[in-house]
Amino acid sequence: MSFMGGTYDVIVVGAGHAGCEAALASARMGVETLMITINLDMVAFMPCNPSIGGPAKGHVVREIDALGGEMGRNIDKTFIQMRMLNTGKGPAVHALRAQADKFSYQHTMKETLEKEEKLTLRQGMVDRLIVEDGVCVGVVTQTGTEYRAKAVVVTTGTYLRGKVIMGELTYESGPNNQQPSVKLAENLRELGFDLVRFKTGTPPRVHKDTIDFSKTEIQPGDENPKFFSYETKSSDNEQLPCWLTYTSVDTHQIINDNLHRAPMYSGLIEGTGPRYCPSIEDKVVRFADKSKHQIFLEPEGKNTKEYYVQGLSTSMPEDVQLAMLRSIPGMEKVELMRNGYAIEYDAIVPTQLWPTLETKKLPGLFTAGQINGTSGYEEAAGQGIMAGINAARKVQGKEPVILDRSQGYIGVMIDDLVTKGTNEPYRLLTSRAEYRLLLRHDNADLRLTEIGHDIGLISEERYANFLRKKELVEQEIERLRQAKVKPVEVNPMLEAAGSASIQDGSNLLTILRRPEVTFAMIESISPSPYELDEEMKEQVEIQVKYAGYIEKQLGHVERLQKMEKKRIPEDIVYDDIHGLAIEARQKLNKIRPISIGQASRISGVTPADISILLVYLEHYNRVTAAKG
Repeated sequence: MSFMGGTYDVIVVGAGHAGCEAALASARMGVETLMITINLDMVAFMPCNPSIGGPAKGHVVREIDALGGEMGRNIDKTFIQMRMLNTGKGPAVHALRAQADKFSYQHTMKETLEKEEKLTLRQGMVDRLIVEDGVCVGVVTQTGTEYRAKAVVVTTGTYLRGKVIMGELTYESGPNNQQPSVKLAENLRELGFDLVRFKTGTPPRVHKDTIDFSKTEIQPGDENPKFFSYETKSSDNEQLPCWLTYTSVDTHQIINDNLHRAPMYSGLIEGTGPRYCPSIEDKVVRFADKSKHQIFLEPEGKNTKEYYVQGLSTSMPEDVQLAMLRSIPGMEKVELMRNGYAIEYDAIVPTQLWPTLETKKLPGLFTAGQINGTSGYEEAAGQGIMAGINAARKVQGKEPVILDRSQGYIGVMIDDLVTKGTNEPYRLLTSRAEYRLLLRHDNADLRLTEIGHDIGLISEERYANFLRKKELVEQEIERLRQAKVKPVEVNPMLEAAGSASIQDGSNLLTILRRPEVTFAMIESISPSPYELDEEMKEQVEIQVKYAGYIEKQLGHVERLQKMEKKRIPEDIVYDDIHGLAIEARQKLNKIRPISIGQASRISGVTPADISILLVYLEHYNRVTAAKG
């Protein structure tokens, strides 16, 4: 017999990184939200690497923060190491990465969720969705309790029919020996959703006191760390070092001798694994010419002796794992604390979603995170905030928010998923973005704060600070344009920087465009009258130095946006369009693109098909207008 647990506006199923962002966004937008999860002790848990950020992923965390999300603020409170990567390269690929105190990260996030006024937390296993008149209107738990809502966001991560695999051992489980979600996976299949089987893995954890750090290389954090959230101005967090070592010839021999026991090669694993995060056994087989691979030893927190062995993801049997570890310099006497393992799980084929992350098949149902075929905490959180925003907007009767590919890595990821799908766990890479120079780590606020404020996730105070920053950057660039300098004023500085002298007068803007000249050098000869902080100075320098490239990319974006603005009516019948290739017709029927821009990115839809579609749309719109 069922019991009525309550009625809400939005229900979020799951409390991983996608669930946390979805629930917080929804509640902060003023709608009554329920977050329901198998185990409340696992909120924001990091089952794999206790880190946030890195190339493309770090950009996503900044975007989440610019929209008003929580991940950036949470990692800034709980990091034990912060490093800016790729500083020797251009600003488009600068990427912030933090090592988290794994336990502090999840406890701090749980505290934030518990304090949120319109958010209710419940422990429970969701077994099925309630569907009435073809619309998702709630969920039913294992205990038979019904919760009703106007929108449901499912963020089940790797729990759907989760199965742990280690050597010859397999058992049903979510990550870290949690209960898997079996009935919900079956329910989604019954409702007609296409599911695929994916796999991910995690390395062993070892005891700190059994590592000989003298045989490894220290990897300290940055002396003056930068932060993920635009709201974080300083931190007194103590930083802990990570350590670098390498696999040895012996490690590779142990793996090769035991390949017959590796589930990947013995046929035990059926799920597709992530190409960009392969297991050590996969790396040794695929890159047989390499004599060693990097291994990073990373602390899991301030108050634990557990160390994470990054680079040694494996599903080998326990005895092989220990032998591998002890063949690595610095770990000859290491003691295992937790085994590495592979985990298989069900994911939804993401082409079944609209760009809002609402499912096409079942209105009212949204999905976000690893259930959509992605890998990584950051990719999950980026989808989570968008699903939460759009679920709340649907309840409020407002237009959805869809980020396009020129606005953020989140836009790139969601468009890739819903337009192209993925046949392996999807990971964001900077190379996936066409507009890398526009989607930088430093300018996420300039791209997205306006949207965050419009939907009610950015406070008035933060918005006022943002507008002030924008204005001061523009004023400073204008000052540099107007400020004329004579050779005698600027040449000593240019010579000291190894830059050619000037013969005639010039403006400071032109001088700053030189690769050798920094904004700090400009300030030494002409201090700014404005109160510029470090972020503003960085913004001035980047905008001035890369103005030509940025302008070129903006021109390209403008042309493409015309295609994005050409909307395709929902009721269009592709089978009525003569001249469309059969493959294009099949793909367009399956994806149901919302614009010509999205249609043009579907593989199998050619430029000729797009031309035919444009001609048809013109005719369609004329006929519709005449009828109206």
